[in-house]
Amino acid sequence: MRIPHGPAWLAISLLALGPLLQAAEPEAPRKDKRPNILILLADDLRHDTLGVAGHPVVKTPHLDQLSREGMRFTHACVTTAICGVSRSSLLSGQWMSRHGNTSFKAMKTPWRESYPGLLRANGYHVGHVGKWHSSKFPAKEFDFGRAYSGTHWVKPEDGPPVHVTTKNEQDAIEFLDTRPKDKPFLLNLWFFAPHAQDEHPDQYLPQKETLSLYQDTTIPAPALSDGEAFRRLPPFLQAPENEGRVRFHWRFDTPDKYQRMMKNYLRLVSGVDSACGRVLRELETRGILDETIVIFTADNGYFHGERGLADKWYPYEESIRVPLIVRDPRLPDALRGGTNDSLVLNVDIAPTLLAAAGVKAPRTMQGRDFTPLLSAAGDAPAWRNDFLHEHAVISNKNRIPSSRTVVSKDLKFTEWPDWGHEQLFDLKSDPSELRNLAGDAASATTLERMRARLRELLEAAR
Repeated sequence: MRIPHGPAWLAISLLALGPLLQAAEPEAPRKDKRPNILILLADDLRHDTLGVAGHPVVKTPHLDQLSREGMRFTHACVTTAICGVSRSSLLSGQWMSRHGNTSFKAMKTPWRESYPGLLRANGYHVGHVGKWHSSKFPAKEFDFGRAYSGTHWVKPEDGPPVHVTTKNEQDAIEFLDTRPKDKPFLLNLWFFAPHAQDEHPDQYLPQKETLSLYQDTTIPAPALSDGEAFRRLPPFLQAPENEGRVRFHWRFDTPDKYQRMMKNYLRLVSGVDSACGRVLRELETRGILDETIVIFTADNGYFHGERGLADKWYPYEESIRVPLIVRDPRLPDALRGGTNDSLVLNVDIAPTLLAAAGVKAPRTMQGRDFTPLLSAAGDAPAWRNDFLHEHAVISNKNRIPSSRTVVSKDLKFTEWPDWGHEQLFDLKSDPSELRNLAGDAASATTLERMRARLRELLEAAR
């Protein structure tokens, strides 16, 4: 994992390089040749907020390098755009309708059918570091478990406060130091950043080492912020009690506030990038990077003020699309550094990891093994053309209403059952999702077809 250099990356690279002065020695080869697995999960990070994805400001040199050594999926999505539900879908390979966690509840899915449970039962040393947010953390199910989130600065039992991203990094290195070296490992490194500290007036509290980043930069105004996109939202999303509007006013409702909040948000992103770079460099120094499947993704996308909204929840592209980078030692050289625009979902990660480890996925898993998309052999495999995004009501329909959506690359149909409202967008001619065709007579046939497809996908998700 080559660490980039250059003036623009100096602060971030130093943040990652500092602890490497006491790097570990190369490890002896293992008899068990199954791959190690590292899941790097950011919080509230959408698909385009990486340097390699074309973001005009943010610096993410280590994740950019990971992408150059792997494959980046440019149309990856989540099946529910909220932290806890998305994490349960990741763990179980199931839609919300099946695993049953509709907000902050426990999964109904037995732990033995989750990917950590199955890998541990099949000889993997299994660890979790960082945010959990899927009901109570099941510490006894992990060989190494450290779960914490909610604040950007963590107060240890002794010593000064430490930034949560720094603690994520430190705990991940401790896992690598203390694990048995004769077994393959799974490590969930699930960051809290760049999630806001919602109860704090400043919302985003980055590491001190990153405060010099973006000081002299003007963050471009968000797309769809001229007021027209807001006026085209359903009335219930425009209402002041809607949570997307409430948090918009916390973060983005004046130009000065937008600049201050977004700079600190991007500093948190760069801090996550630095921590990922440190852990990847540790794998390289130990001689096991090329024995490890590394996946970087996020639990949901994020509104940065687009449409007059903040946070996630709603089935617009800003909310449901996430980054997905896969560095797999089996990836053919011809595909390294490439991109793939297939509709790969968070529920696909669990069956893909199990297949790589030679573990049969349970029949209850609904995602698909996307390993064939990582192969250059033969024709491109048949893949899904659409999927179901679903979201439950949170608190009440005025705060966060429920929605059920059929998503494809060409069309999107959303049913808002709490409000009796429908939306139909032609994404080819209207990628910004501004013109609702649900009441257009010329789209009546398409509307009926999408309604029928929604019923099919809802039935399949149970």
